[in-house]
Amino acid sequence: MRRALLGHARALAGWTAGMAAYIALVAAIFPSIRGAEGIEELQEAYPEALRELFGLGEGLGLSTGPGFLDAELFSLVLPLLVIIMAVGSGARTMAGEEDAGRLELVMAYPVRRRAVVLWKGAAVAAEIAVATLVALALLAALDPLLDLGLPAGNLAAAVGGVAALALLHGWLALALGAARPSRVAAVGVPAAVAAAGYLVGGLHELAGWLDPLRWLSPWWWLGSSPLQNGVRPWGVVVVLAAAAVTLVAGALLVERRDLETP
Repeated sequence: MRRALLGHARALAGWTAGMAAYIALVAAIFPSIRGAEGIEELQEAYPEALRELFGLGEGLGLSTGPGFLDAELFSLVLPLLVIIMAVGSGARTMAGEEDAGRLELVMAYPVRRRAVVLWKGAAVAAEIAVATLVALALLAALDPLLDLGLPAGNLAAAVGGVAALALLHGWLALALGAARPSRVAAVGVPAAVAAAGYLVGGLHELAGWLDPLRWLSPWWWLGSSPLQNGVRPWGVVVVLAAAAVTLVAGALLVERRDLETP
């Protein structure tokens, strides 16, 4: 775990600094939006499909801090950034090391293969925790400065939901790299899962044929507009359970295959 964290420290610092800068920029825009004439009418003018897709549901006001940040951060951009970071870390941890010819050295240590996967999974989780805790601390600090009016409980739950989404996709990338020697699959499959889950979670009410698939979308399990409505606690449990099953599956499958060497 220590080796994985040290190897990814520079990338983690870059991702965290970039996310913090983006969060600060978006939050700093809000004072110019608060009380702006016509902002609510502009929101109502959006097609219903777009309002649902970007979390602009009923009762969500862009002129309020929670509504603005739900739409501009938590509906897509912040989860997407943390998911990309987690998938990159998970894919680089197993499939990337195998491509580079370093994984066979790690597996030669007197440690069970499954333990290697589980500890690398813990390192991915630690990276996600660092990035999301920085986001939480920054938003909590900006709240009184910019008069965002963020409920503390909902803010913590919203950031926790982002962490749960990232953990699921990051561990999926790690598990795929453990099961098969393909970095392309380790990156591409979680990316496709994230995109499909987002679309199903946002559009299932409008497209009836998507409604039966909503159970497969982790975005749907967590709910929409987390700063206003909070996050479904049982939904977080479901997403975390799916992430744990994925990681355990990768730990078991890595025992059954040969490693590729350059």
